[in-house]
Amino acid sequence: MKANILRQKKIVLAMALALGTQGFSAAAWAQDKANGSSTPSAVSAKEVAPTPALANNDLLSLYREAALNDPVFNAAKYGYLAGKEKLWQGLSVLLPQVSAVGSETKNNVVNKATYAESRYLSRGWTVKLTQPLFNWDKWEQFRQGDMASAIAEAQYAAAEQDLVLRVTEAYFNVLNAQDTLNLARNKKVLINEQLEQAKRNFEVGTATITDTHEAQSRYDLVIAQELAAEADVLIKRSALEQLTGKPIGNIKTLSTQAKIEVVAKERKIKLKNNTKPTKVNIENAVAVQPDQTIQDWVKQAEEVSYSIIASKLAYEVANKDTNRAIAGHAPSVDLIAQRGYNDAEAVTGQLRTYNNQAMIQVTVPLFAGGYTQSLVREKSALASKALADYENTRRSIAQATRQAYLGFNNGLAQVKAYEAAEISALSALESNKLGYEVGVRINIDVLNAQDTLFTTRRDLAKARYDTILNGLRLKAQAAVLSDEDLQSVNALLK
Repeated sequence: MKANILRQKKIVLAMALALGTQGFSAAAWAQDKANGSSTPSAVSAKEVAPTPALANNDLLSLYREAALNDPVFNAAKYGYLAGKEKLWQGLSVLLPQVSAVGSETKNNVVNKATYAESRYLSRGWTVKLTQPLFNWDKWEQFRQGDMASAIAEAQYAAAEQDLVLRVTEAYFNVLNAQDTLNLARNKKVLINEQLEQAKRNFEVGTATITDTHEAQSRYDLVIAQELAAEADVLIKRSALEQLTGKPIGNIKTLSTQAKIEVVAKERKIKLKNNTKPTKVNIENAVAVQPDQTIQDWVKQAEEVSYSIIASKLAYEVANKDTNRAIAGHAPSVDLIAQRGYNDAEAVTGQLRTYNNQAMIQVTVPLFAGGYTQSLVREKSALASKALADYENTRRSIAQATRQAYLGFNNGLAQVKAYEAAEISALSALESNKLGYEVGVRINIDVLNAQDTLFTTRRDLAKARYDTILNGLRLKAQAAVLSDEDLQSVNALLK
């Protein structure tokens, strides 16, 4: 499971943990150390300088910022660190358990016959070692810890891929909003030119007032569209800044000559053997090629998707819970060794005794008021629920893979169609302008041709963004998305 993202995971974890202590001012800490204090001073709002905006950003640099500052990813990171401890917690129940108890007692004894009172102290301690020899419940608990650790690993890997998708989607949303705003402004310039021409033609008597009104109507409409586009740019930029945790400056745009087919380039990676999901034994090499059919992608996603692996392991954990409940009927065998010491004051002097014991203890549960039977029924139902959840996850991943596959491959064809449509729309606009000048076209024809051209350009830009994003989603579903893919997309920017 770690083969695809191990390098990225080490970098992200190291940088995130290194920066995890930035909750106080470094200058204040240095001043406190000079004053002999080991406690960092509180930082007032006046001392905190505004966060500088990131300038000339590309997709990769913003992703690195998000890997450090995105709270969703940070939560997944610490969840992974916590989940790894489940392995050691599960192992600990099979290891010896050692405890020590010490006591000191003040005794006050009164003889009722003579009313004589005697006071003395007694002290003692006991060290006890318990080693499970046979305990079905603890054995299943150990195996649960192993699986819970693997679940945490799969969930963290899925969170890494999800971060790539969220940053890329937010980045492209900003570019799409900027494209819409630029198109609206360019459209406003051309419509304004058409409006001025209509006014001049009306003044010289070669056109009616209708042409002026139509152009004025389109001009007013594009003003409203420009205002809406400006607001949308601010919203989309704030969504990207929410991931990076910092204001962003100018960002690179997607080159019009970019070869977006590179998103599905051929690449071989090693995947975890799904027959034993709790083992990190990497053996199988899976080829991800552009000519794979939709069935190939779906099959691969159903076998190696991190979400499916985590769901399958959750079902196995639920089965272990059922076994632990059944183990409530089973006997347990423990090796117990203990050493004790007691001393007490007496009339004859101080008595000291040592006690050493070693035994094999067998515990056989007989009756618990029906609790064990009820627990078995509960855990069995929860295991069935986990199986249903696993099946739902498998079907959802399969459907998402189909959507991403069709979105990517159809998107490539759609981009080519929009590129051809853009050329046709531009030719139509030039023809309508010429026809309007010679009197064979009216003003509304020119305005409609302009609207078609700008709508086509807007849809072309969005189709390019959506196609790239669907390519990344497709690889994420098949558990083959990595930082290499992000670098490939970043190379398309200019």
